[in-house]
Parts: sequence; structure tokens; C-alpha cells
Amino acid sequence: MCLIVFAWRPFHAQPLIVAANRDEFYARPALPLAQWAHAPHVYAGRDLEAGGTWLGVSVDGRFAALTNIRDPNQPLGRRSRGDLVAQFLTGKTTIEDYLFEVAGRADEYGGFNLLVGDGRSLHYLSSANPEPQRLGEGVYGLSNAGLDTPWPKLVKAKAALSAQLDDPQPSALLALLSDAQTAPVSELPDTGVSLATETLLSSIFIASPTYGTRASTALIVNADGSRRFVEHSFGPYGGRLGEVEFQL
Repeated sequence: MCLIVFAWRPFHAQPLIVAANRDEFYARPALPLAQWAHAPHVYAGRDLEAGGTWLGVSVDGRFAALTNIRDPNQPLGRRSRGDLVAQFLTGKTTIEDYLFEVAGRADEYGGFNLLVGDGRSLHYLSSANPEPQRLGEGVYGLSNAGLDTPWPKLVKAKAALSAQLDDPQPSALLALLSDAQTAPVSELPDTGVSLATETLLSSIFIASPTYGTRASTALIVNADGSRRFVEHSFGPYGGRLGEVEFQL
């Protein structure tokens, strides 16, 4: 997952609104959003290479999502980052205990940003500074750096989300995720990749022959615990592959 914008509004009629794009090589095998056969209380996509996931929910109110931290010089992790989402969704450990445990072994993974929630609170953990943070009310964003790092696409996506909060709809959330406009060269971050790659990765929606946005997800959580979960999936050059929707 390479872009997540979300509104956390405790005590609101719709406390959690999420719009997220998963960016990955098209050749990496994955399954779209579905109910997991071996853990039927979990609804998430599935990375078939390592077995984890990038974003999902459980019927008991859990939510988790992940982005990678972009650093071409970082060592490869011994474990897949997608395990961090899957373990929380399938487990029953409290958020505080789970993040304390993950913080103690963060160096087993490549750089990551992790969001976890249980319907009552929402927490953030970064491998760059593994001190769990309980989030207050607000609109937030994650790309491939720390929370709310003002990369152009994150600033744009957060503004688009904020404009929808009076009446959030999955179709509008998915539309904001479809913006393929790249940022001007003068506004690009320097993450250690080539200028051409930095430009390609600067759009909210990424499309190329080999790498790009594989899934766009909209999640709306209501105060009564009901949720609307919609995912669009894509292939090379951004070709549309399918759509899945669950109302839980």
C-alpha cells in the first residue's frame, strides 16, 4: 500500500473514512478483497507471494493498513511487512499490547508505517521511530514516508478527502484515488530513486507497464459498527480488472 488518506472522527456518525491505493509490481501475485477462507472473520486482499495483506477489516471491528517506507538503501526485512496487518486482523491481542510487541521487533521488517484500530481508537506505528502513537481526531495521510509527510500527492489527496467529509461516498473516494497527474519536478521529494521513477511515483494513481496501482479501496465505518468496503483492482497501464463490495 503506497497511499492512505483517512479521517478519524471519534463519536461522529461515521468515525472512520479511508481511501487507499496499493501500489505494487503487477507480476506479484495477489487476490482481491474477499472473506478469508481460513479466517472467515477477516475481509482483506491477499498477497500470494508472502501470505499477508495491505489493508483489511474484521467482523469484530478491527481495521489495519500498511505502507512501505521508500528507501533504496534499507536492508531487506527478514519477514514480510504484510504479516503485520494479517496478524492484527486475525488475532485478539489489544492494540496497545500488539504495537508494543511489534515495536520490539520492528527491525525484522523493511521500513513500514502501520495503522491499527478497533472501532474505539486508532493508532500509528512507524519503523523509523517505533513509538506507538494514539491518533486524535483529524484528517491524516500516509505515503512512503512518515505520517503526514507533505509530498504533493498526499497533500492533494488529503484536501480531496476533506472536501468529501460532509457526505462521503465510495464512488467519490475512489474517484480521488484515480488522479494520475504527476507532480512538477520542482516539488518532487528526493527518496534516493531516479528522477524518472520519482516522477512516476508522484501521482496518486500510478500506471506503467510493470508497476502501478493494483487496488483502490474505499472504506466507510459507521458508529453502529456497520461498514461499506469497496475495492477496484487494476493491471498494467491501469487497466481495470474488477470490483468487489462488502457491506458488513
